[in-house]
Amino acid sequence: MPAPFKKLHPHLKEMLESLDITTPTPFQIKSIPIIKSGANVFCTAAENSGKTTSLILTTLNKLKCEEVGTAPRSIVLVENNERAIELYETFLKYTRRSSLRVYLGNEKEHIDLLKSEIFEGIDVLIATPKIVNKLLLLEGLNTTQVKIFNIDDASFLTNTSDFTALMAITQSIQKCQFVIYSEKMNPTLKRLESYFMEYAKIVSV
Repeated sequence: MPAPFKKLHPHLKEMLESLDITTPTPFQIKSIPIIKSGANVFCTAAENSGKTTSLILTTLNKLKCEEVGTAPRSIVLVENNERAIELYETFLKYTRRSSLRVYLGNEKEHIDLLKSEIFEGIDVLIATPKIVNKLLLLEGLNTTQVKIFNIDDASFLTNTSDFTALMAITQSIQKCQFVIYSEKMNPTLKRLESYFMEYAKIVSV
């Protein structure tokens, strides 16, 4: 199996083989080793360059493909509920036959139901900034164990309410790796360098 896939957790290598993904894209060759190093990273590349697969592989690799404790160890922010569902379903293809628990913070469910299900124990939370912020305000989310925080296709942060929610969420997180994916850098994303993306590396393809 070619680098950078070769150094991934054995479970992920098995899943990639079962999904017939054998060759990393140029973006994955550049991004996966840098994300695995633990640095904060801005990842910019065109659509269909393998950003979603990189996000999933590096997140699951960091969490060693297994469940630990009850509090989420990864949060993935997405633009809307449709994208949350889509990403959740893609994650499940990689977590089959593993104990790792991926949870969809579905906007269509009552927030109290989300709270009680999260309380039972999850490893990865996929949701919109609005939902994650709401859970935090209602003390329905423990962020003390978060190791990696991803933002999928971050161009939506130009929306003021999403940006404000993100700021509130990141203030509740102490020590964590942040990885932001987008098609290109924009002034909104550059602003994040003065908040939680200091000294971030940039991977651009």
